[in-house]
Amino acid sequence: MKLALVLHPEREGAAALAADFVARAAPRGIVVTALPEDARRVPGTVARPPNGPLDAAVVVAVGGDGTMLEAVRVALEADLPVLGVNAGHVGFLTRVEPGRLDAAIDALAAGGWAESRRMTLCARVRGRADAVGLNDVVVEKAISQHVVKISVVVGTERLVSYRADGVVVATPTGSTAYTFSAGGPLVDPELEALVLTAVAPHNLFSRPIVFRPDMSLRLTVDDDRPARVNVDGRTLALLAPGEEVVVFRGERAARFVELWPRHFTVAVRERFHLHDA
Repeated sequence: MKLALVLHPEREGAAALAADFVARAAPRGIVVTALPEDARRVPGTVARPPNGPLDAAVVVAVGGDGTMLEAVRVALEADLPVLGVNAGHVGFLTRVEPGRLDAAIDALAAGGWAESRRMTLCARVRGRADAVGLNDVVVEKAISQHVVKISVVVGTERLVSYRADGVVVATPTGSTAYTFSAGGPLVDPELEALVLTAVAPHNLFSRPIVFRPDMSLRLTVDDDRPARVNVDGRTLALLAPGEEVVVFRGERAARFVELWPRHFTVAVRERFHLHDA
């Protein structure tokens, strides 16, 4: 069995945890591949070509949620499932804690794990290749001292123009990320929906709105100030006044390995320490 490692680029604790994972996997006949720069940090891995086909059964991310997003990008291209090992803090997307490495490796070796399929988003800007994300598409101000005006059209119907620091379109999986800090709802990641949330809006109406997954949202810069489009934290484009980004459901869902399926309520309670709330 082969696994493809995606490692946090800087955190040495993640590299140490990955080395522990590889050492435990080897006696079970599991080969772990990594990009050359990661292979140098993790003894026991086999270097794989940066641009070659991904020969693996599962992509394993060792890090936090940012590392998981990178692993999902890698896995989507190869249509592979992803498993996250938590070397971060909150780690809402990860499933394996450091104390359960042996149990996770045994479950992988045995095969037959469950999968959770997660809706993705596609962002389309004229003149750019479409960008796919797991968490969110954010249109935000490009000049820090000023708000930006962003008009939103849902399908063919104009909804509202926000004067705000930004506007977030999130998936249910991404509802625990940026949109949550902006006041958006937590949504069960097994659902499919588009969650629209304004960031620090200067509007009387500022409630988040949830739309069905087959709708498209067109966000246009409606002001004389530019805006930046980010997909899962990566900049896609700088929009000039009058330019737009169209956001819609991605064609391919992300596949998450579920070694120990967990109720969404349990995940929320554990990650946000609600035991005594």
